[in-house]
Amino acid sequence: MYFKKITLLFFLIFAANGFSQTLSLKEAIKTGLENYGAIKAKSNYTNASRETLKQSKRDYLPNLNLSAQQDYGTVNGQNGPLYGFGGLGVASSGLPLPEQNWNSAFGALYLVNMNWDFFTFGKTQEKINLAKIEVNSKEKDLQQEEFQQKIKITAAYLNLLASQRLLISQQKNLSRAEVFKRTAAARVKNGLLAGVDSTLATAEVSKAKIALNLAKNFVKEQNNKLVDLMGIAPQDFATDTLFVNQIPRELLAGVATDSLHPLLQFYKTKMEYSNQQVKLFKRFYYPTMTAFGVLQTRASGFDSSYATDQTAFTRNYWDGINPDRTNYLVGVGITWNLTTPFRSSKQVSAQKLVSQALQEEYNQADRELKSQLNFADDKIKVSLENFAEAPIQVNAARQAYLQKSTLYKNGLTTLTDLTQIMYTLNRAEIDRDIVNNNVWQSFLLKVAATGNFDLFINEF
Repeated sequence: MYFKKITLLFFLIFAANGFSQTLSLKEAIKTGLENYGAIKAKSNYTNASRETLKQSKRDYLPNLNLSAQQDYGTVNGQNGPLYGFGGLGVASSGLPLPEQNWNSAFGALYLVNMNWDFFTFGKTQEKINLAKIEVNSKEKDLQQEEFQQKIKITAAYLNLLASQRLLISQQKNLSRAEVFKRTAAARVKNGLLAGVDSTLATAEVSKAKIALNLAKNFVKEQNNKLVDLMGIAPQDFATDTLFVNQIPRELLAGVATDSLHPLLQFYKTKMEYSNQQVKLFKRFYYPTMTAFGVLQTRASGFDSSYATDQTAFTRNYWDGINPDRTNYLVGVGITWNLTTPFRSSKQVSAQKLVSQALQEEYNQADRELKSQLNFADDKIKVSLENFAEAPIQVNAARQAYLQKSTLYKNGLTTLTDLTQIMYTLNRAEIDRDIVNNNVWQSFLLKVAATGNFDLFINEF
């Protein structure tokens, strides 16, 4: 008899799970963190901010430009003003001769230019600090997204587990209904019961089948939600029965954590980023000091005596590009736009208001988490009380069912009374599965409020 019960139990479990592969919670979380689109996107954002930080540090390097050009053209000059608007002017140099000529030769310019904003009154350093805070902000955003994803996957996992346990309960209920349908049919056939009993038993079997089909649909719905959160192709999973056999040990020891919630950490870095922007905008009040240097070498096919002898030039390419005049220039300059403080002051005041807004968002999130924590404590208390009562309800319902079924087999009670007890037993088994799962769900709610997911995952 014991062997038959064990065999039936395994059959019910495999029937409920559709012969699916068993998936542990840790595997589900690991897969979800690796494949979920939002996680991968924020991971890329974080890596991008790290590259931006490197770029900000390299912005302090001086500009070093190399230039070389080789030209062919005339050098007619003319007295008069000229502005090269939009870069459309031509830098042809030569004496203003009395008339146009078309003498042309090759020329070349070789240039090295360096300029370096070596002292910016803190603007460069504040940009680097801003980039560092942005990296930290992106990292915190990724961490809080991973934390939220862990909570979502765990909640979906527990919902799938609950649906599969309900499916097993409905399968048991159908099996009981089919047994008494056969019993009633046999007794009606032998004239021991009225024909209506067989009809009622058939109705109960149909009712149990409908409930079983609804339970199957519910399992499929919860399974798909978990698959979506894991970011994988649709497939069916069986859950770990550890959640059925025990309750969280941490509930008995008490939950305590001193770490700041990942969501609050994210809001905190957003405030730090805004405050750093205020510091950066204030640095634009000050000037910029620049060091610069130029080394220029020129070549020309026009001879030095061309001013008096317009035949003193050559059209030879190599003579025209061979450098023969060099100039250099070094210096230090300071640039200060005196109207910048008037414009930047409004940027500063606007950014301060943004910081105040972020502070209010932080305070609101903190209040909501504290409220959620208080609610979780109350829910844990109620779920533990229900957890203690559930076995009592199931045992009482089983005893009543055994008594009524024995009486019915001996013709001492009606099928209606037996049906009512079957419903009571089925309801008690469902309540037991739900109550047991609610203990874990309420514990997960508290973990979500404290921000320390290790409290949950360390149960395994």
